[in-house]
Amino acid sequence: MGAPGFDVERIRKDFPILARELPGGRPLVYLDSGNSSQKPTQVIETMRDHLAWHYGNVGRALHVLGSESTDAYEAARDKVAAFVSAPSRDEIVFTKNASEALNLVAYAFGNPIGEDERFRIGPGDEIVISEMEHHSNIVPWQLLAQRTGATLRWFPVTDEGRLDIERLDELVNERTKIVSIVHQSNVLGTVNSISPILARVREVGALMMVDASQSVPHQPVDVTELGVDFVAFTGHKMVGPSGIGVLWGRRELLDAMPPFLGGGEMIEAVWMDHSTYAPVPHKFEAGTPPIVEAIGLGAAVDYLTAVGMDQIKAHEKELVAYALEALREVPGLRIIGPRTAIARGGTVSFTLEGIHPHDVGQILDDVYGIAVRVGHHCARPLHLRFGIPATTRASFYLYNTTAEIDALVRGLHHVQKVFG
Repeated sequence: MGAPGFDVERIRKDFPILARELPGGRPLVYLDSGNSSQKPTQVIETMRDHLAWHYGNVGRALHVLGSESTDAYEAARDKVAAFVSAPSRDEIVFTKNASEALNLVAYAFGNPIGEDERFRIGPGDEIVISEMEHHSNIVPWQLLAQRTGATLRWFPVTDEGRLDIERLDELVNERTKIVSIVHQSNVLGTVNSISPILARVREVGALMMVDASQSVPHQPVDVTELGVDFVAFTGHKMVGPSGIGVLWGRRELLDAMPPFLGGGEMIEAVWMDHSTYAPVPHKFEAGTPPIVEAIGLGAAVDYLTAVGMDQIKAHEKELVAYALEALREVPGLRIIGPRTAIARGGTVSFTLEGIHPHDVGQILDDVYGIAVRVGHHCARPLHLRFGIPATTRASFYLYNTTAEIDALVRGLHHVQKVFG
């Protein structure tokens, strides 16, 4: 299974929780990494060691602990920059999650203290997203439109779960100020092609942002190759801790953007009537940052790099191809999204005829120890588009196996027996 040299059983041993038995002696089958991934010992121990032996505040103290914390924190920035091939470490801004990174960019538009024309927006201007976005890439832009009088528009989704760009030239036009699109859908698994949209964005002189929360953990992502202006992702989906996210942005744009939050560390100098601001990235990192979380993210980057992102991608491609085939055995199961592994990540959402997803998830957990997610997965408009209130979602990662997919299929057959 997977690329040569990819040993999933060895990898599983790095994740202590995967050996856990649930009440009743049920082995844990964790198929919810699209929600939040599990953490390897290497990340857990790195964070524990820093808390136990090296912890101090960053950028403020001259003593040994402060210096060690600052060095470790900034080393994590270097690791993240290299992981996504950022041209400069200063283009990596630490946030608390991807949602904050998306909000940070949305806040820059229409801000009265902003002076750059690219971030001026008002009535007559347009913002473009898509129907397959997570709420984190919908609500900030709704708020921006409400705040400024701009118009929010969106790409529709096809019946096959692909982005419909047939009206690209109409949707992205001379009134467009920014386009913000998900790279990989957290519901459909669809991996969107960014290049045709970006080409049109450049034609009209707009900016483009990508929500890469579901792609950076699962495939090689090179921000320079993507060619967009901003990329957001989060630590807890990539074997790192929660409480830490990343905004990558082109340096000239970050320089032009007003601060998002005010406080310590983001300033250059403060008077009673005005302040000047630190250069990026610190301009956007007010207050005491998530120090240990950032260091944990650096350890997660080390771990994923050692395994190999190409190998992780190949492993997940085999898993999702296996799952798509295996789920066909379940009568009345409807997959929401692409039915093939082409341009698709390791996330499969589905409905079972006549059975609510909440009941599916509960029985899978209670009887088989299978952890899946149920609901609308913070993508309610997408579910409305398909005429369903909720789905069951199984999402795979580097530590999952085909045997766990077989367990899922057996569990679904049992669910159907329970409900007659």
